[in-house]
Formats: sequence, structure tokens, C-alpha cells
Amino acid sequence: MRRLVLIVATAIAALPLVAVAQPSDAYKVLRMARVGGEGGWDYIYADAAGRRLYIPRRGSQAAAATDTRPATAAVPTRLSIYNLDTLELVGEIAGVGGNGTAVDPKTGHGFTSSRPISMFDTKTMTLIKTIDAGAAAPDGIYFDAFNERVYVFSHPTKDATVIDAKDGSVLGTIDLGGVPEQGVGAATACSTSSCRTCRAA
Repeated sequence: MRRLVLIVATAIAALPLVAVAQPSDAYKVLRMARVGGEGGWDYIYADAAGRRLYIPRRGSQAAAATDTRPATAAVPTRLSIYNLDTLELVGEIAGVGGNGTAVDPKTGHGFTSSRPISMFDTKTMTLIKTIDAGAAAPDGIYFDAFNERVYVFSHPTKDATVIDAKDGSVLGTIDLGGVPEQGVGAATACSTSSCRTCRAA
């Protein structure tokens, strides 16, 4: 462990040498908004094509007061949807929460990594249906535009549930052999018919 820390520290120490070549104003805050309120959240998702920002909020039940803590009101589960350009709230879908969101811009279908998984319409901001993922405990979620599939990752079952983004049907699960947190797609090298990788896909 100590050896790993030293390697990481060495790599970090080298970063300022690389950063000198970058302009100091390469990144800057353009707009800020307070999007707080009750209800925990995990991943936020920016849909660049639809210009929406999705924040799934986990609700909680009301709790009576105890000797050590005051009573708390119930918090509704909801999916808060913001305009990505103005950061103004454009709507919420009641009862839809979870840890993360993924959107297929082609079909206009959105999904949340909740139990059960929720499928919603991004235009009308309404729930289409819920999807049973069995024993999975959905956490990370990823949409792959290459095959129009949604991958929902589960820690305890160490797998990913694969969903068809067009109709929300479960296509199967992938045993990942370890605890997943989040996924990312690999860039396609080319699209020529002579490429063995593209033909295999």
C-alpha cells in the first residue's frame, strides 16, 4: 500500500509540469444554481442532445421524534429535470428516483438505476413503465448509443443488467466478476467492412 501511495504521489507531483502548458482559463464556471432540497442523490446526468440535466432524488419515510433526534417529515422520491442551459427546473417525475439516469436521445427514453428500474419519456416527463431487475441493486447506469442498450450496474450481484432502450425489455445480465461502480463505452475504431472488430460487433 505504501509503495502505491508513493507512485501516486510521484505522478501527482509531475502534474504541475504538464499543467504549465495549459491556459489558466481553460475551464471556468459559466452559471450556478442552487438545486438542493430534501432527498439524497448520487449521480447527476447531463443530456447534451436534449439539453437537460437530471438529478434523481431518493425519498424517505417520516420518522417520529426520539430522545436524541427531532421528528422528520417524509421526503418524496422524484426525478428533478433542469434546463441544461439556464439551470431552471423544468419539471419533476414523482415516484421516480434511484442513483443515476441515462437517456437515449434517439427514442427519447430515459432510465433510472432504481429498484425497480424506471423507464420514462423525456419529452412528456412521465413514467412509461418499471422494469424488474431481479436480485440486482441498481447503482451506476450507462447508455451505449452504438447498440441502443442501457447497462445498469449492481454491487451485490456483481453484474450488469442489459436493457433495450427502444422498448425497455431486459436482454440479459453480464457477470462482471467483481463489484462494479460505473461503466463507459469504448470508442469504435472504424466502420469499414474489412475491419474484423467492426464485423464481430
